[in-house]
Amino acid sequence: MKWRSIRSLHSSFSSSSESNDLEEIRNEQIRENENEFELRQLIERGFADWQTYKEKHGKSYPNQDEDNERMLAYLSAKQFIEKHQRDYTEGRVSFQVGENHMADLPFNQYRKLNGFKRPLGDAVTRKNASSTFLPPLNMYEIPESVDWRDKGLVTSVKNQGMCGSCWAFSATGALEGQHSRKLGTLVSLSEQNLIDCTKGEPYGNMGCNGGLMDNAFQYIEDNKGVDTENSYPYKAKNGKKCLFKRSNVGATDTGYVDLPSGDEDKLKIAVATQGPISVAIDAGHRSFQLYTHGVYDEEACSPDNLDHG
Repeated sequence: MKWRSIRSLHSSFSSSSESNDLEEIRNEQIRENENEFELRQLIERGFADWQTYKEKHGKSYPNQDEDNERMLAYLSAKQFIEKHQRDYTEGRVSFQVGENHMADLPFNQYRKLNGFKRPLGDAVTRKNASSTFLPPLNMYEIPESVDWRDKGLVTSVKNQGMCGSCWAFSATGALEGQHSRKLGTLVSLSEQNLIDCTKGEPYGNMGCNGGLMDNAFQYIEDNKGVDTENSYPYKAKNGKKCLFKRSNVGATDTGYVDLPSGDEDKLKIAVATQGPISVAIDAGHRSFQLYTHGVYDEEACSPDNLDHG
């Protein structure tokens, strides 16, 4: 009898003052279940995408902890890609991004690969430090576009791997173009030669920890050459000693000049009249890490924070 009274009282109270609250609780539970289901689907889909990505790019990791870390980096990259591609479709950005072999790389680790750095003290007293580019006197008109690949001045794409040696690739790329332009033969030059032989004094580069293209050019001039890629292959790590052999020289330089920083008109003239140019850019953005196609124009790009050759 007592139980019935309490139950009756509770029922009366619920029907009059808590019915709305109970309805809201039920609705909230339904929403939570739906959100949980969507989250579960998202996780399952993300895991499936992750497995596909690893198979496509031949990825494997030494332990489950690193696999988990890389999966989180990959899923974060996918979110960025989806948002950026919506912006591209709606005309808010001029370039596209997408999954690539670096999509599983945490952004802080990606930044370490951008190895353009001025070594402390600028160890080299550069002979041509004051030389600046002067446009050709017989220049009449600059073409709208130029692709030096069509002229045989650019090698196939190289991969610097997990080594901050971009400065070495930038230097060899420019010299390969000049060598081909002058002699008519495209020769792939050795980045590993530059990594191993310009560390410390007197050139001041830091191998896989960064360097400066001018220092590389100065070494090649002083050394009267740099070896070919075939004779001194790339290892994506610092060598224990310099293994340069004069019999394997692929090209040399007799000097170099600098373009005024930020002068796009001079850069355009130099590219059009001289060939591939060694430059430094601000590549410290997720958009550059995942870039695939289009005119790269990053709103947050800095003319001062240059980190990639």
